[in-house]
Order: sequence, then C-alpha cells, then structure tokens
Amino acid sequence: MFRYVVKRLLQAIPVLLGLSIVVFLLMHVFSPDPAPVVLGEHATQAQMHAWRNSMGLNKPLVQQYFSFLIGFLHGDLGVSYYTHTSVTKEIMSRFPATVELALVAIVLASVIGIALGVVSAVHKGTPIDAVSMLLALVGISMPIFWSGVLMIILFSGVLHWLPSGGRINPLLAPVGGTGLFLVDTLLSGDFEAFGDALRHIILPALALSLYSMAIITRMTRSSMLDALNEDYVRTARAKGLTPHVVHKHHALRNAMLPVTTVIGLQLGSLLGGAMLTETVFAWPGIGKFIVDSILKSDFPIVQGTVMLIGVIFVIINLIVDIIYAFLDPRIKYTKEEG
Repeated sequence: MFRYVVKRLLQAIPVLLGLSIVVFLLMHVFSPDPAPVVLGEHATQAQMHAWRNSMGLNKPLVQQYFSFLIGFLHGDLGVSYYTHTSVTKEIMSRFPATVELALVAIVLASVIGIALGVVSAVHKGTPIDAVSMLLALVGISMPIFWSGVLMIILFSGVLHWLPSGGRINPLLAPVGGTGLFLVDTLLSGDFEAFGDALRHIILPALALSLYSMAIITRMTRSSMLDALNEDYVRTARAKGLTPHVVHKHHALRNAMLPVTTVIGLQLGSLLGGAMLTETVFAWPGIGKFIVDSILKSDFPIVQGTVMLIGVIFVIINLIVDIIYAFLDPRIKYTKEEG
C-alpha cells in the first residue's frame, strides 16, 4: 500500500505541472492586459508601465512562470492586484465556506442518491423505478442557476421558509474556530446561530447537490443490478437469507466500489465547481470569489485558486483509491501494480 501511495503521488507531479502551465498561459497570454482594468480607463501609459513593473509583468514569460511555480511550491501564491494582500490568505479566508457547502451537498447527494439507486434497482421495472430515473434525469438536465433561482422563488419568495442568500446572520457569525459555521456554532453551544447557519445552507447545498445526486443514483442503480445478478447473491438467496440481508450485506457492499469513485470525483467537482451556486445564493466562498477575480483580471487569485482545486482533486482521488482496498478485499496493491 505504501509503495502504491508513493507512486500515485509521483504521478500527480506531472499532472499539477501541466495544470500550472495551462493556467499560467491562459492568464498571461490569452487574457487581456490587466493594467487598464486594475488602474482604470483614465490611467496614463506611464502609470500602467510602472504598475506592470511593480507586479513583475514586464519580465519574460518564462521567468514569470518559474517565479509563480517556485512560489507555489513554497506556499506563496503571490499578491492580489486589488487588496495587495497574500493570495493564500485571501483564499484561505473563503475556502472554509466552500468546503462546508460542498460537504453538505455531497452528503445530501450520497444519502439520497444511493437510497434512490438501491430502491430503483430492487424494484426494477416498477413505477418506483420509473420515478427514481425521472428524478435523476431532471437532476442531470436542470442547470444549477435555473434550479437555484426556482428554489429561491419558491422557498424564500413564496413560502418564506428559508433565506434567499448569504451564509449566516452577521450578528450571529462565530469568531475564530474552524471557519465551518455549522461546526463552530454547534461546538460553542450557540444553537440559535447553528439553526440560522443551517437555514442558510439548505437551499444552496440542495441546488448544488442535484447533479451529483442524479449521477450517484444512476451509478448505484447500475451497480446494484449487476451485483444482484451475480452468483454469490443467488447463493445467499438459496441459503434462505432475507432480502434485506442479501441487498445490504452482499449486493450493496460490492456495488459501492464504482459508486465510491463517483462520490469522490463529485466531491472534487463540487469544491471546484460551486461558482454558479455561490453566485446565485451570494455564498461567500472561493467559487464566487474566483468569478469576481476573473471579471477584475486579478490573475494571481485565479491562478492560486485553480492550483488549489487541482491539488484537492489529486488528494481526493488518492483517498478514493485507498478506500477501494477496504471495500473490496480482493483488490491487492502488489509490487507490479504499485
């Protein structure tokens, strides 16, 4: 296992290196000059030239890239063009909000998606199966910005059950801690703040989870159908085991292997793809932050955020592969494999 983990980490190096090159070229070659955007349309050529020199943008591209790469390896992602503060600090101040939203969304997607997939597979060809697949189709087809707006209109505008945006009432926001408001308010025993944070996160988490929920439902159904047709399931039934035991302890355990991969990949996607959700619900995470930074041509913020998401994807994929061994003992990381 140790050799396999080391090999996967080494394989991640060229992936992250390629990502850094692509992101750098997109920001510095195929994007407009940030000087007029940052300084304003009334800035003179001399002012823009001086600003580019101060930011190192007049240096050769190769030198700029290696400066960015070396800084990334040391945890230094540069300085924001606007706030003049560390990009790492700017990202870390917003990252807990995105992590909290993504975790709640993936929990919702996994619990509901696996449940719908199992029920659909067990009742194949029935109205229950048809309804489950219809819900999955709607989840895949409906874009987040549309479903999010519909949820705001219904649950906030019409029913007045949930807030339309934001993360928590500013007067109840916890100070310090993990940055995860649900965790911090619960640990502090402030149940009023916990309830407020929970009410704020329900709509964006549900909107963000719909697509992942649909993918997990379809994958679970497909894997369960394959597992239910295996010989070991027929043997378990022949032994007189109850359907509940057969489905839970024999079919579902083996069907979860490909589903685990999907859940891991979806978690990475939710962390990096929450831009529309955070924008619609005014959620103060890195998704909304990177959209604002792109519009303002704040290249260091965009580069740093994309690289962080790339590292997260690599780590999540590695964790998923390790979980494989615990879900299926038949998987062995031999010397030839790792």
